[in-house]
Amino acid sequence: MYVLGIETSCDETGVAIYHAKQGLINHFLYSQVDMHSEYGGVVPELASRDHIRKLAPLIKQVLQESHLCSSDIKGIAYTAGPGLMGALLVGAATARSLAWAWQIPAVAVHHMEGHLLAPMLEENPPEFPFVALLISGGHTLLIRVEGIGNYQLLGESLDDAVGEAFDKTAKLLGLGYPGGPKLSALAEQGKPHFTFPRPMTDRPGLDFSFSGLKTFTLNTFNASEKTGQDKADIAAAFQIAVSETLSIKCKRALQQTGLTRLVVAGGVSANKQIRQALTEMAAKEQSQVYFPRPQFCTDNGAMIAYAGCQRLLAGQHQDLTIFARPRWPIAELSDCGIISNSAKT
Repeated sequence: MYVLGIETSCDETGVAIYHAKQGLINHFLYSQVDMHSEYGGVVPELASRDHIRKLAPLIKQVLQESHLCSSDIKGIAYTAGPGLMGALLVGAATARSLAWAWQIPAVAVHHMEGHLLAPMLEENPPEFPFVALLISGGHTLLIRVEGIGNYQLLGESLDDAVGEAFDKTAKLLGLGYPGGPKLSALAEQGKPHFTFPRPMTDRPGLDFSFSGLKTFTLNTFNASEKTGQDKADIAAAFQIAVSETLSIKCKRALQQTGLTRLVVAGGVSANKQIRQALTEMAAKEQSQVYFPRPQFCTDNGAMIAYAGCQRLLAGQHQDLTIFARPRWPIAELSDCGIISNSAKT
């Protein structure tokens, strides 16, 4: 069963083909970063228009380079939310139209479920159950995962998401867009002699808050001489504070649930400092931590194709309605009854 995956939730156009037994066949990704960098952030209308321009050619390319034709595709998976409404509608309308034309089922995929399941594409996928930390530009979530669609929310950010905090901090340091990777690169040149707080780690619970840390960073920057080295030192201190905060919360989640497997996914999971901190924490807790490869940390069609394939195998699909939901709590997803730990189900 070949499944075409389509991802257009924000500023990256991703397509992929996944086979239920053979695994990932092929995938392509087009990033709009260069276009949006001129404006210092994502411009929703421009993002939607660029998805319209790029999506059809990418679908054609992935079919040709996979040596497949439309008749080989037996299902289509598309990101229905969360995300930018206009961008989501491009992918949803395209997927639903192709499914109607090809007379095959289409299934709407939750963007964060795609990220959560991305490590299943690796050679050594995690077994259920596990704790998942989802960190991206719009989300910071701790979830207990019993199976695909069986999710219990343990904690979330009460204000800024991790990626949002990185981007805003990068902006105040004058680093431009995309902020997260630029701040991380600058942090490698810094000496973290500043002492930054680890927010909400001195109280019980698994929720996060990063707005105060962002304000502390701003005050520290304003009190400094604002030299290049000051910026690097502040970036390093900020990144370590975020890494240790995430590590403390994940350690607490593992202890409270009694689980010994941690999945870390989402765009921010590519951050080297965060990976190192969580890997060291997991080792001390005698637990295992799983990350997707860096190219599958950001938005991509492969994770959508995989997640959609699992739901199609469970008999789920959408009707002819073009479904897009910019706000969509992951806890509302239905349990599809699949608890396989293999990307080649």
